[in-house]
Amino acid sequence: MSERVIDLAEGPARLNVRNSCLVIARRGEPETTIPLGEVAVLLLAQPQVVLTEAVLAGLAAAGGMLVPCDAKHMPAGMLLPLEAHFTQGERFALQAQASLPVRKRLWQSVVKTKIRAQARVLTELNGHDSGLSELLPRVRSGDPANVEAEASRRYWPALFADPRFRRDRYGDNQNRLLNYGYAVLRAIVARAVCAAGLHPCLGLHHHNRYDAFALADDLMEPFRPMVDRVTAAYCHKYGADALLDKAAKAALIGALMRRLDVGGESRTLFDVAQRTAASLAAVFAGERRTLVLPEL
Repeated sequence: MSERVIDLAEGPARLNVRNSCLVIARRGEPETTIPLGEVAVLLLAQPQVVLTEAVLAGLAAAGGMLVPCDAKHMPAGMLLPLEAHFTQGERFALQAQASLPVRKRLWQSVVKTKIRAQARVLTELNGHDSGLSELLPRVRSGDPANVEAEASRRYWPALFADPRFRRDRYGDNQNRLLNYGYAVLRAIVARAVCAAGLHPCLGLHHHNRYDAFALADDLMEPFRPMVDRVTAAYCHKYGADALLDKAAKAALIGALMRRLDVGGESRTLFDVAQRTAASLAAVFAGERRTLVLPEL
C-alpha cells in the first residue's frame, strides 16, 4: 500500500467519503478516489475546498493527518488521531516518566545525526562540509554547549552561498520553501509519533508551553536536510525569491518521497519515521537503548 501527500491548492473542490475512500470532486473533472488508508497527509490550501464530517472522522480513524493552510498557503494547524495504539495509555505513562539522563542521551544522538546529514548535503553541493564534521565530537549528552546552533551558523550561509542568509520562519525568501517543506515533514513525523502510541507534546528537548508537537519537532530534526537539499537546488535554479507555487510544492513533496538508507536498506520516509517513533517507545519501555535514525 502506498502512502501519499495530497495538496489541494488548485481550484475549488468538494471532499466526501464513499466506501472507505476519499472522494475529491472538481467541477468539470472526473472524481478522484483514494483509499483513506493511503492518505498520509492531506493539505487544504484552497479557501473553496468543502468537506464533510465523514472526511475528518475517516481520515483520523485511518491514521492520516489533515493540515489546513492559511491565506499564504502555509500550513496553519494539524488534526491528529485521538487513539492510534492499543497500549497508548501505558506508553504515555512511560514517556512521561522517562528520566532526564535518558532524554539527554537520545537528544545527543538526534543532534549528531542531524549534523552528519547537514555535512553530507554541503559536501554534495559544495565539495566540502564547512567544518561540520569537526563539530561532531563536541556534541555531548543533552548538547549543553549547543553545538547544534554552531553547526547551523555555518550551515545556512554555506547551503545558499549567501553569507547574509539567516533561517527565519517569517522570511520572504528561501525561508518560505523551507517552512512549507518542514510543515509537511512535521505532519508526517507527528503521524508516526501518534501511531507509536506516544504523546506529541512531550518532547525530548523542545519544551515550549505553546508547542503541542514538541516530540515531532525533536524527531524531525535529522530529516530536515531532505528539505534543505531540494530547496537549495530549487532556489539555485529559480532564484531566492522563487514563488511557493505548484512547481515548488511538487519539488518539496517529491524530496520527501525519496527513499532513505537505514541499516543498508532502502525505505520510505513514512516507514523510517514510524521506525524512529517505535524505537523511541521501546527505549521508554526499557527494551532498547538507541533510536533508529536515518543516515541521509
